[in-house]
Amino acid sequence: MTIHTIGTHPVAIGKNPERSRDHNRRVVLDVVRRNGSLGRAHIAKLTHLTPQAVANIVDELVGDGLLMEMGRLKSGRGQPPIQFAVNPEGGATIGVEIAADRMVTVALDLSGRLRAKRITPIEAATHEHVLPIFASEVAAVEKSVGSKLMGVGAVMPGPFEIDGMSSVGPTTLPGWAGIDAAQALSDACGHTVVVENDATAAAVGERLFGAGLAISNFCMIYFGVGIGLGIIQDGAPYRGAFGNAGEIGHVTVVPKGRACPSCGQLGCLEGYASAYVLKEKLTCAGVTDHEVAAIESLHAAGHPVVEEWIDEAATYLGPMVAMLENILDPQTVILGGALPDAVIDDIIARMGTLPTSVASRRQRALPRVLRGKTGQLTAALGAAALPLFDMVTPKLETSLPGLADIPA
Repeated sequence: MTIHTIGTHPVAIGKNPERSRDHNRRVVLDVVRRNGSLGRAHIAKLTHLTPQAVANIVDELVGDGLLMEMGRLKSGRGQPPIQFAVNPEGGATIGVEIAADRMVTVALDLSGRLRAKRITPIEAATHEHVLPIFASEVAAVEKSVGSKLMGVGAVMPGPFEIDGMSSVGPTTLPGWAGIDAAQALSDACGHTVVVENDATAAAVGERLFGAGLAISNFCMIYFGVGIGLGIIQDGAPYRGAFGNAGEIGHVTVVPKGRACPSCGQLGCLEGYASAYVLKEKLTCAGVTDHEVAAIESLHAAGHPVVEEWIDEAATYLGPMVAMLENILDPQTVILGGALPDAVIDDIIARMGTLPTSVASRRQRALPRVLRGKTGQLTAALGAAALPLFDMVTPKLETSLPGLADIPA
């Protein structure tokens, strides 16, 4: 098997024409999405597909409503080429973040534009309480968008199916142990639902719409209620054998340290650097408003609890970044999630000089650490991005014919 690279996507070469057609549709959609609008000749150059193959695929995608003509590009001599762009009205995806105290539901069109947003408080996060609310929220957003629904994604805090860790503690969802979440959510709303842990979904969102748009290998440290890690490897999410890759919240950073709020072990990262710990500290100090805007105001005012938490989080996240670099060798590490941008920027700044790792190269295209760009809707956007990602992103296949030789 040989590997070729199209942009930042590695592509394996094999001999399965039926699968190659779907793959090439994704290749074309991806390159057009990334560049805004392109002519057929430019698409062929970037994808290494033959002009005839590109012409056939583009016509097919226009017929399916996924691409649209944008008119002719005024250029030098000769007939200006017709430009094509992703058709935002070609469909929509819905994403739902199911958290312990709220449900965030968003819809994205095919260009990645936010078309709808709903934030609904929930009194309990058990499946009996969540499922009817989930069905109602998906139906309301689907109706408001009006476009063809291309898929539904949902994110929940992990880890999944781990004794003593899943559905245990305040940073998880109680009452979901032993429940097939994907099937239950699908039955509730009448659509197939893709379920992912929140950190992986957040990384997918950053890959499609945020700081990771042009980065094919990165790690994302995600601040949800707890703290997790999403991994993008060769342009696609790395999930591990059982979907639990990236559970850095349960890595011991202080031997014999504080009891973890979720798993009960001592010294877990989640006991020091999670948003849950920040909110617990604020509650102990008499501050009961833990919304993002309130934390932003407290940070701007230099509240001592927020300052202390940022210092502690930075102390333990700096070595964690170096550890991730040594193990996974990413292009960069992105920090993002349900915290104000200014707080995340401050955490990064207070990390100071990071420990030496394999990322300590003199010449770097990117900083070792970046703040994410998808903001506080990261997890919900990531959920909506899951079905979109499968639709528009080429995958590393083991049975693809040579791209330039594929019949369209």
